Amino acid sequence: MSDSGLAERIAALDWPSIEQALDAHGCAILRGLLSRGESSQLARCYGQAGRFRATIAMARHGFGSGEYKYFAYPLPAPVATLRAELYARLAPVANRWSEALGIAARYPADHAAYLARCRRGGQSRPTPLLLRYERGDYNCLHQDLYGEQVFPLQATFLLSEPQRDFTGGEFVLTEQRPRRQSRAEVVPLARGDGVIFPVRHRPVQGARGWHRASLRHGVSRLRSGERYAVGIIFHDAR
Repeated sequence: MSDSGLAERIAALDWPSIEQALDAHGCAILRGLLSRGESSQLARCYGQAGRFRATIAMARHGFGSGEYKYFAYPLPAPVATLRAELYARLAPVANRWSEALGIAARYPADHAAYLARCRRGGQSRPTPLLLRYERGDYNCLHQDLYGEQVFPLQATFLLSEPQRDFTGGEFVLTEQRPRRQSRAEVVPLARGDGVIFPVRHRPVQGARGWHRASLRHGVSRLRSGERYAVGIIFHDAR
């Protein structure tokens, strides 16, 4: 089921500026894309067991501290809309990045067609997830890889209000370029904001042409309160 209002808001975003930010900085913020109601609706899903296929305690796997849940199909309408509509606008970026890096992979314009490719490769489990952090929780730097099929961009949306619902818990990106020290970027988000960023790497132009920068993302330690976020990953998992 599609959320037409959300789809219209996505279409109205300044996509040339978003692409420019992705190319220049490795991330782009989508300010206020989710309404207060949509953010609250998604956060409330956390207690609805029938919506999820798996629950992950991060400390058990060495991922950090906190908990997240993978949605089951069918996805909640806002999550399904975010996944389909963002993919359609990011597929050209992904193809341009593949060309710059000399990677053979190309991505179809339609997300349903890409999911069919994932299924043919044995990846059929949904990957959008809902994350909950409480005081002292954090998420280690990582990459969301679930099989051979990897769409090179993903998004995270903050569902809680900083300084009111929680403190700390900043979204963090690190980038490693060849023969350079790592660069860190703290991404300031308000409730309803999203950030688009690379799953694994992005092209960076240097004096000798394009080279590959490797990225990881995580969340810093929560000082107080409770923080909810939804992650939009476009490839499915084995």
